[in-house]
Amino acid sequence: MLEYLWLVPALPLAGFFALFVTEGKLPDKIVAVIGAGSVGLAALVALGAGMEFVQSGEASYAQSLWTWMAVGNFTPSITLYLDPLSLVMSGVITGVGFLIHLFATGYMWKDHQEPEGYSRFFAYMNLFVFAMLMLVLGDNLLVLFLGWEGVGLCSYLLIGFYHRDPENGYAARKAFVVTRVGDTLMAIGLFLLFRELGSLDIQTALGDAGQLDAGMATAIGLLLLGGAVGKSAQVPLQTWLPDAMAGPTPVSALIHAATMVTAGVYLIARMKGIYDLAPVAQLAVAIVGLVTLLISSFTALTQTDIKRILAYSTMSQIGYMFMALGVGAWSAGIFHLMTHAFFKALLFLASGSVILALHHEQDIFKMGGLWRKLPVPFASMLIGSIALVAVPLTSGFYSKDAILLTAWEHGTGPWFWAGGVLAAFMTALYTTRMMVVAFLGETKTEPHDASRINMWGPLVVLAVLSIGGGWMTFSVLDDLLGAIDHIPHIHPAALVTVVLPLLGIVLGYFVFSGRMNVNSLVESSFGDALRRFWQSGWAFDWVYYRVFVKPFLWVARVNKGDVVDLAFRITAAVTRGFHHVGALTQTGRLRWYAANMAIGLIVVLLIVASV
Repeated sequence: MLEYLWLVPALPLAGFFALFVTEGKLPDKIVAVIGAGSVGLAALVALGAGMEFVQSGEASYAQSLWTWMAVGNFTPSITLYLDPLSLVMSGVITGVGFLIHLFATGYMWKDHQEPEGYSRFFAYMNLFVFAMLMLVLGDNLLVLFLGWEGVGLCSYLLIGFYHRDPENGYAARKAFVVTRVGDTLMAIGLFLLFRELGSLDIQTALGDAGQLDAGMATAIGLLLLGGAVGKSAQVPLQTWLPDAMAGPTPVSALIHAATMVTAGVYLIARMKGIYDLAPVAQLAVAIVGLVTLLISSFTALTQTDIKRILAYSTMSQIGYMFMALGVGAWSAGIFHLMTHAFFKALLFLASGSVILALHHEQDIFKMGGLWRKLPVPFASMLIGSIALVAVPLTSGFYSKDAILLTAWEHGTGPWFWAGGVLAAFMTALYTTRMMVVAFLGETKTEPHDASRINMWGPLVVLAVLSIGGGWMTFSVLDDLLGAIDHIPHIHPAALVTVVLPLLGIVLGYFVFSGRMNVNSLVESSFGDALRRFWQSGWAFDWVYYRVFVKPFLWVARVNKGDVVDLAFRITAAVTRGFHHVGALTQTGRLRWYAANMAIGLIVVLLIVASV
């Protein structure tokens, strides 16, 4: 099956073209078969190729398709590269992606917000899967960057899918602009890498990375981190992800939980050789992850929109992955990427079922009492939640526990471990709040369960993976990825790591079910100010608006009086003046031209003689 590896990205691309050229004229059932079927077939091919690759015992497999361009000695090719890391990533993209596509065939059916957009939706989704696969399978950084920009385009298209609402268009533009900041930094890093090593081939660059001095390796590592921060919604470029919840819920599950936001994690893991030479850049990765997971955990505690709670939760979990890579827990970070795809996709899809049943109501305080009336979504949310909280024996427990214990052993003192444990406690707190408020108590909005079997099936499979996915222990993944630091199984800090999230569940239940009265604290002036500060996302949007947006708007408003354009008009007038003066010398008289040539020659000779 390895010789058919090219089919893995080609099948979703073919699905995109089939839906694109037909311009929405196909019946919805055919659209669903093409949209979900192409990704399902890609998942089967990826599975077959992966099994053959593992059985072969080879370290990697490359399949060159064609030469992209030839400019002097620069001849990048479109080559697919399969190794343990890209194998894990392609399995997540196609496997979880297929389940989300299957769910979307029911969720988007007869969509009242966009009744003619069924085919367009799956065209965008298929194009995204293709771009993400090229990102992780490309054997050189130029192909990776092609996929990188492709997923950015698809994110823009899918966030703004409900384009009739101007706010959705704003959210799409915001995501596109903010992530472009990171992409610019990444592009500069690639330029530097090519200038220093003369190649963008990943394996060649990593093999020659020893030629880099410490300063250049650090600069490249930090620039690549800038790209990863933008794509993975980490501080300080995290502001786009909560607004990205404007897209349909399957989009949130696929792009903004399971795949695209992990692209930054993949990039840093793929360029591990660079970070091994740049400990300062690697420490920066850990710090970015720690700061993000703490900020987003506190922010999630104050949100009322169920999808925004999960969005901030996603930022927090990606923060764990960054922190893992930064402290050397490489296999644990990638393992958490995989388990997070399971339980976060489950949470988003289950929340989508709830939203659909409540006629697109997303405020958890307008829900309540849903556990009996929506048993399948409730059970799915509950399983996803306990995996998110990392209750022992769930998939989230194995991967998050490995990260925290490695942080204790290899981090700068206990600080990364302590920050991670505090964020784990906050995760338990806000997750319990979401479940208690939305599913217990009195019913505030009468649900109408519109779920279909093609929506329940993915929920069941993802629920099983959210529980049992962790049984593929990190030691197995450690052997698969190879050359990664060992992760301790038993550690004195393990007791705190396990117990504190459980205490968060207990405390959250008593507080948010009303059995413990904390109104005096919440309603105090300090408590209210702190709540509003956290709810605003720690005022990042407020700062960015005043530092970047307001000055630009001021320039635009000033230009209403043509003040800015005046500079360009003056430049044009001066140019025309010089042209007019020059035109006066063109008399058409040969004696005048000969005299000017003679004078010019004399001037040149005098200058040469004086020198």
